Amino acid sequence: MAEKPEFIYDTHGDWQATRIEKYVFDGRGEYIGFVEGRTIYTRDGEWVGDLSKDGRILRKRAGAKKPLNPNLPAKPLLKKSDLPGRAPLPQQMAEIGYDTIDVLEEDPEIFKRLSDRRPDLD
Repeated sequence: MAEKPEFIYDTHGDWQATRIEKYVFDGRGEYIGFVEGRTIYTRDGEWVGDLSKDGRILRKRAGAKKPLNPNLPAKPLLKKSDLPGRAPLPQQMAEIGYDTIDVLEEDPEIFKRLSDRRPDLD
């Protein structure tokens, strides 16, 4: 039995993804990333940002990028039917300062592309 899902929203309150256990899925149920603690990575291991208490992925605007995470988890065994069909209304979003960005608002395609930081395949 999977743990209770955690919903990920952008600053506009639009549902963008769902975290179940250590996996992150988009609205169509496709596996797009994973979580270690509260830190979100793409499925290639590229650092995206940190999951805030209000369900957004945030990071510092001028912060240095972290290296690729070499500890990629195995593909999830969850089926699309195990994922929720819709999300509840988001809680009220806290104000963020200019030094912090909402990753899904600034770069909505971040989970849709391959990382340019991963090594070339032979």
